[in-house]
Order: sequence, then structure tokens, then C-alpha cells
Amino acid sequence: MAIVILRIIFVVAAAGLGASLAASMSAKIVPGEEQSTTITPYLVFSGVLLIACGVIFLDLFIPRKRIEVISAIYFGLLIGVIFTNLLMLALGPFINNPGSINPYASYISLGVLITLCYACVSVLLQTKDDFRFVIPYVEFARDFKGIKPLVLDTSSIIDGRLAELSETNIFDNRLVMPRFVLMELQGIADSSDKLKRVRGRRGLDILNRIRTSKRVDFMMYDTELPEFAGQPVDMKLVLLAKHLDGKLLTGDFNLNKVAKLHNVEVIDLNQVAAALRPQYLPGEAFQIRVVKPGEGHDQGVGYLDDGTMVVIEGGRDKINQTVLVAVTSTLQTQGGRMIFAKVENIGA
Repeated sequence: MAIVILRIIFVVAAAGLGASLAASMSAKIVPGEEQSTTITPYLVFSGVLLIACGVIFLDLFIPRKRIEVISAIYFGLLIGVIFTNLLMLALGPFINNPGSINPYASYISLGVLITLCYACVSVLLQTKDDFRFVIPYVEFARDFKGIKPLVLDTSSIIDGRLAELSETNIFDNRLVMPRFVLMELQGIADSSDKLKRVRGRRGLDILNRIRTSKRVDFMMYDTELPEFAGQPVDMKLVLLAKHLDGKLLTGDFNLNKVAKLHNVEVIDLNQVAAALRPQYLPGEAFQIRVVKPGEGHDQGVGYLDDGTMVVIEGGRDKINQTVLVAVTSTLQTQGGRMIFAKVENIGA
């Protein structure tokens, strides 16, 4: 609602400016002049309104604006104007001849202004990730839970589950993809090993899917920090997560341990998947398809949709059948969770 009121005030102010310009031009019109001169004030008024509507249309056309980009543009323009004024004050005695004004002084000043504003905005846009201290709000916002950026590694991309999670609107955080991880992924996709090549190309497809998703705030991080020199990829990821005050999103067990040694928060996709598996209590019943015989004399084996193995007593003679089973116990192992169940006697 506030933004609508702001736009209305902007249009009204623009209309007032256009009316003032039109009235000023009308006062200068001499009676009896050509009709085209009389129409000019109306054209000015209409032109100002069109410019105002164009600005609002541009605002609506770009709904998602990043605070770091806006702040970089604002500060770049401000610094460019200040530098231009200082530079022109210093060069004034050399540009203007004694006792006269150089007719090209205004053009020189405009050229310097355009050049310095472009240079300042360009530098700040390319290094905006290192200028987070410029806007205090950005730093204060980091104290709130849930907005720390998530730094992605190769395993989290190739895994494939991240793309599915991103479609569920579970991520409020920005997903940060370092450039050196992308290079590593490209190296895997170009590998001579067929399996690695397939995994790498799958990872690139998944990354492109995440990048184009409108439900995810995705960012490619191109800055090479000085601490990265001579470090392996895993250590670069840890250092980058520390630099951004973010979390590391991975499915790599070893990287998980290394990150925790450096006091970097880690989200392990395997632990997330394990936590999301349905919990079955002894006595609960569900249907499952018996796919193969078990190790026991009368056992059969089936699998839940999440891959959890179910050992079924009395299931050996029901292979390739869907049966109703009741849970007897569960067992947590390093490889995951196993469920033990027995076939329910429907007729009982």
C-alpha cells in the first residue's frame, strides 16, 4: 500500500512540475504567434507525465531489486560527483584563461563527470560483495535467523536433491555458487571417465535448473579472495563460508568434518534426508512390495520410497507381491535405518 501511495505522489508531483513548466511557457507566448508555439506548453506537460509513467513502468518491470546493487549505484554516483567537483576545482586555473572563461569548460566538466561516475559505479558493482559494510542494514540483518547465505559445493549439486528441495520454497537463504566450484564441475563433465562425465553433465543441468528457478535467490560468486591462494577446493569453500558469514551446504562427509573443525556451520544433505524419512513405531502397519528374498529362512526384503530397507518376516513366499506388514522394530546403522516387520494376517 505504501508503494502505491508513493507512486501516486510521484505522478502528482510530476504533473505539478509539468503544469508549472507549461504555465511558464504560456506566459512567454505573444498573442498572434503561430499555432505550433501555442501547443508547445501542452506538449511539455504531456512529456513530463509520460516520463513519470515511464519511470513507474520501469520500477514495475524490475520487481526484484538487490540492495547491494542499488547501494553500489547510489554510492558510485555520489563519489563520482564529489570527485568531479574536486577535480574541476583543481583544474579550473588551467582550463580557463586569465580574465576569460573557456567555452568548452562545461563540456569538459560533463565529460569528467560521466567518466568518473561510470568508473566508480563499475568498481563498486564488481566488488559489491566486499563492500557489505557500506549499508548498516545488511550487517544488522545477519543477526536474524535464516538469512545466512548457503555456499554450495560440487557434491550438493551432483546429488540432485537440492533442485527438488528448491522447488518446495524451503530456502529463504541465498544460494551462493563459487566460480571455482563451477570450474571443478566443468572439469568433471569433461572427464575421460564415462561415469564421471555423466555425473558432471547431470550436475551442470541441475545447476542451470536452480539458476533459472524463480523460487530461489541464486548468486554466482566470482571474487577470488587473497586467502584462496594455493588452497584446495574444499578449503576454499570453508574460507568463503567464513568470509560471507554463511553456511556450507554439502553431501561430502570429509568436507563436513573439515568445516566443523573451522567452526563453520554445515547443512548435510544426507542428514536432512535421514531426518525427513517417515518414522514408524512398532505395531504400525503399511503396505510394501516384496522385491527379493532375505538372509533369513522365511524373510523377504522390500524398500520404502526413500530407500529404507524393510526386512519382512514371512515374506519369502510373497516376492513381487504387495503385502500389508506391521512394524516389529527399527535399527539405526551407519548406512541408514532398517525396519523389521512381519506380514499381517488379514483374515485373522
